[in-house]
Amino acid sequence: MDRSERLTEAEDGPSLPALIDGRDAGAELVQVIQAELAAAASYAEVARAASTRSAYAQDWRVFVTWCVARTLEPLPADPRAVAVFLASEAARGCAPMTIGRRLAAIGHVHRQHGLQPPQGREGAAAIVEVMAGIRRSHGKPPARKSAADADVMRDLLRAIVGDDIRSVRDRALLAIGMAGAFRRSELVALQVAQITREARGLRVQFGRTKTDQDGSGQVIAIPYGRRIRPVQLLEAWLAQTGISEGFVFRKLKGGAATDQPMSDRAVARVVQARVAAAGYDPTLFAGHSLRAGFITSGARAGASIFKLKEVSRHISTDVLAGYVRDAQIFEGHAGEGFL
Repeated sequence: MDRSERLTEAEDGPSLPALIDGRDAGAELVQVIQAELAAAASYAEVARAASTRSAYAQDWRVFVTWCVARTLEPLPADPRAVAVFLASEAARGCAPMTIGRRLAAIGHVHRQHGLQPPQGREGAAAIVEVMAGIRRSHGKPPARKSAADADVMRDLLRAIVGDDIRSVRDRALLAIGMAGAFRRSELVALQVAQITREARGLRVQFGRTKTDQDGSGQVIAIPYGRRIRPVQLLEAWLAQTGISEGFVFRKLKGGAATDQPMSDRAVARVVQARVAAAGYDPTLFAGHSLRAGFITSGARAGASIFKLKEVSRHISTDVLAGYVRDAQIFEGHAGEGFL
């Protein structure tokens, strides 16, 4: 194993820290401590979402490769070297958000090894200044895809003709995705057991999600509705396929539903294909358009930010406030009375 390979393994953490170093510990005690360390490491590992852990691992590999090419030590890393690394990432076109995540990953690996992150050591001012310069020079508002609001959704559903299995699935997918303000990952992970039917619609119980990493559970309601009718479209899909357990939205093969869930990318492809069929520009829409569509339509209908949050499950109201401001930008305009 070469130096680069050894260093990139650093994200896995130390195998046995100094807890038993230098002690006259018997073999049995060493095994007990190792087992306890492994258990502690497993809990620490799931403290972050799987997607975050994967991204951090990739960020760390990028940093290690950069250090090895310049004969620099990545662990512990000199704050000045980290600052130069961040600047080089900006120079090759990385977005400020990606660069910020790279910095977070470097700090994360240092903490895993009981080391002070470069951001907290002497010389960290260089990192702060470089990051500020990167955001000032390369920062731009995040590109926001168009929302598949209630009007757009009705157009999409009308454009899906026929009762073939793909049409029935896509109608249910779009309607439920928008009505529950689902993230793509939540939509493809949705299982029949999470759904409870009631007189006025559906209750959907969530376990661990992006905004509920502790798995304490969140519940949303999806009403029957009179225009989009999401519950009716979902029931049509389940009835046609006979799905009574397992994943709700599944891959199709040979004109039948498989046991495998759709991928989150497949959701985006369905959205873009269906908006194109309805006459919209598909480049303006993505999987997130369903979630944004609910928030935008709710804000236009006068729903409070707190009622929107009940469905969207945002942690912060700041993100929601941005949607509300955009949806109600002409409501009560300061110039309405005199322009």
